[in-house]
Amino acid sequence: QVQLAASGGGLVQAGGSLRLSCTGSGRSFSGYAMGWFRQGPGKEREFVAQIAPIGGSTIYSRGVKGRFTISRDNAKSTAYLQMNSLNAEDTAVYYCSAARPETKFSTVPTSAFDSWGQGTQVIVSS
Repeated sequence: QVQLAASGGGLVQAGGSLRLSCTGSGRSFSGYAMGWFRQGPGKEREFVAQIAPIGGSTIYSRGVKGRFTISRDNAKSTAYLQMNSLNAEDTAVYYCSAARPETKFSTVPTSAFDSWGQGTQVIVSS
């Protein structure tokens, strides 16, 4: 499994932006689909976005589509989550995760994510 480390969280005003980063250890980062999940106060963890290992295929949850952008730089073994137009409902601990897809161009079912980094806290003040 790949080891993951998330960073970039913080306090931001509503309407603002943040970029989260998730760095993977090991040489196999480019073989994993990367995902972001979040868990808000008193809520269950929910899927946010994912990106295939190569080729750029992405999937977003309905609540963030058009505001968040997931990307990756395999040369740096890092995935990113650019978050724009943040609102109070985006307040959560954000987790990055990895999963082995069927092909390097594929995304995966959200249940397939099985390697997790530590969370990074995002607080959006209104």
